[in-house]
Order: sequence, then structure tokens, then C-alpha cells
Amino acid sequence: MSGTVHIIGAGLAGLSAALKLSARGERVIVHEATAFAGGRCRSYHDATLGMTIDNGNHLLLSGNHAALDYLRDIDAEKHLIDPKAAEFPFVDLASGQRWTLRFNEGRLPFWVFDSDRRVPGTHATDYLPLAKLLWASSGKSVGEVIACQGTLYRRLVEPLLLAALNIDPPQGSAKLASAVIRETLAAGGRACRPLIARDGLGPTLIEPALARLQRGGVTVRLEHQLRAMRFAAERVEALDFGGEAIVLAADDAVILAVPPYAATLLVPSLDAPTQFRAIVNAHFRIEPPAGQPPLVGVLNGTVQWIFSFPGRLSVTISAGDRLIDTARDVLAKSIWSEVASVAGLAEALPPWQIVRERRATFAATPAQDAKRPGAATQWRNFALAGDWTNTGLPATIEGAIRSGNRAAALISDRTAASGQ
Repeated sequence: MSGTVHIIGAGLAGLSAALKLSARGERVIVHEATAFAGGRCRSYHDATLGMTIDNGNHLLLSGNHAALDYLRDIDAEKHLIDPKAAEFPFVDLASGQRWTLRFNEGRLPFWVFDSDRRVPGTHATDYLPLAKLLWASSGKSVGEVIACQGTLYRRLVEPLLLAALNIDPPQGSAKLASAVIRETLAAGGRACRPLIARDGLGPTLIEPALARLQRGGVTVRLEHQLRAMRFAAERVEALDFGGEAIVLAADDAVILAVPPYAATLLVPSLDAPTQFRAIVNAHFRIEPPAGQPPLVGVLNGTVQWIFSFPGRLSVTISAGDRLIDTARDVLAKSIWSEVASVAGLAEALPPWQIVRERRATFAATPAQDAKRPGAATQWRNFALAGDWTNTGLPATIEGAIRSGNRAAALISDRTAASGQ
């Protein structure tokens, strides 16, 4: 390809597409509307805490092959906390019970036959109904496929699907839940090790990618917002950035990697998700106690997951729409009370920050999942990317990176097929 690929959006989808195309020798320009790259997956210096924190806490798993390939490509895999075993400690605030879920390495789930490994209060036969999710059809919700009740549901299925789908699981798409189960529980412990960005999302996923792109000659233009696109019958003809218009040459191409609500303003008649769910994150400047695990699941509280970083404890609450309008100080005190109880810390509230994102992900219902477009469009030099496109996964880091890879491959293949 002798032309230029213009990538609109410097989130993970856009960056992964840029990396793939640059590695193939393509000429690439990335245009980002904001003053920073990374989208929802970024780090920033918080003046209140006096330290760098993540916009939101994100967890990778050892089975996220696209994400791990991305990290290897940018030489950043070393920044991950990578435990030797797939273990997940949990605390039930209602009962005070603590346990650790321990998966065996292989696909055969021997762990369900071991009372020291499986969810306490469950039996091996309790896990059999989960197989129904593996063959769930499109259009069905999780609540229509499995019974959303009982000990196993409350202590494993609900926290897993709530974190992955970012929606109350009974309402969630059974097809997306099926993908989650297939790539985690059904794949065995070797796919379930929790991987955490020790130094933060920016230093792990974004800054090394930008450095690699710069070395490859890729231009990243920040604060360069696309205002409009001009379409012809078969191709995109021009990009309007307000004070600047770029007329596309015959062998130029475009990958649009922006959120769905921005994409629908730019592309006529684009069908995309229109409903969203919030995520709430809380950060507390305090040294984690000795022995505090990097990740703890919390049941029967407001808090769902507690992440431990040097000098900081952070909390993630999925499907957090109910907390969006809660007073910040009230929310911080409530969350810290639970964190202090789990971690064995004093009740005195340390310096804190609350980060609430109203439209963190598309609502992973069957109806909204059906609205997700593929990477291909009717215009031969134009592709879509983003975790909201039809990746087959919920809106996750893995899905975003897969979408960028797919869009890059599509543009390269279409260009090669047209003989340009």
C-alpha cells in the first residue's frame, strides 16, 4: 500500500490498528480529539492525591491472547503482575467468610471436585448448569438461560459476569456471557491468571505503544478532532477537522476508532449501541498492608473488586449507574468503610479520589449487542474499530485490541485486493 491510513482515535483500538499497520510498513497518521492517548485506558496525575492514578481499573487475564501479543509488540509485558497460579481471593461482607478460588491449569475442571479449591458451600454438580451458557443463542439473556440464584451464582457467576459485561447479569446477553465462560472457566487455569498493570495503565499499555509508533515513523496528532467525513458511493473522500480538511488520495484509507456515540455522528445510517452503563472507581492514597493480595473480590457490599498498588488501594464498581449522582464524600466514606474492613485498616478516611464514567461501556443486553456493527463498511477504504463493534466479546481491553487488529487486516486486505 502506497497511501496513508488515517486512524481516528488513539484509544486501544486505534493504537493496536496503528501498530499492526506500521509493522507492515504502512504509512499511518493517528488523529486524537483529546489531549491524551489511551481513551478510557489511561493514567493521569491527580492533584488531589498527589500521585498518578488510572482513569479506571482494568484486569487482564492470561487467556487474553490479543492483549498479550500487543504487550509483547511494545515490549511491555514485563510491567504486568503475573502470578504463577489462577487464584482469586474473595471476602463476603455479609458473613465475614473469606476463601480463595483456585483453578487447576488444564481444561478439565478438577478444581470443582476439591472443596478447598471451589466456591465454599457448593458441590461439583452445582457447576453443570453453567454448560448451558456455552451454547446460548443470540437474543437470549443470561436470566433466560440459567437460574440467577443460589450460592454458586452469588459467589462466582454473578461477580464474574458483572465485571465482564458491566451489567446486572440476568439482563446481560447470554451470547456474550458464553464468550466469557469459554475464554475463562472453560479454558482452564492457564487462561485465568489475573494480570494487573503494576505501574498503571499508561506506563503499561499506552506510553510504550506511543514510543513504538514514534520509532516506526507514525504521527500521532493530539487535540485534532474529526468534525465530519465526506462520502462518495464507494469510498471516503475527505476528512474535515474544522480548520483543516484532508482530501484522501485514491490509495488512502480510514479506520474510525471512536466511541459509538461519536461514530454515529460521523457516519450516516450507522447502527450502533445507544445504551450505556457506568463504572465507578475509587482511589485511596494509603500503603496497602503487608500481605494484601493484588486483587480481592468483595461480595454483598458496594465494593466489588479491590486492587492493591504501591501507595494506593483502588476499587472498581461495575454497573455503577446507581452511584453516579451520590455525593462524592458520602460515596468515598461508604467505599472506604468496606475497604478498611476487608484490608484490616483504620476507619479514618485517607486522601481519596472518585472517578465516575457514565458511558463506560455499551449496555451488554441482547438488543444492544445486536446493534454492534462489524469492522467492514460499504466504503472500500473505510473500517470501524472499538470495543463496541462486533468483536464477539463484551467491551473489554481484549475486545478493543482485537477490533483494532481486525480493522487493520481488513484495510490491508481490501487494498491488496484492489491492486493499489
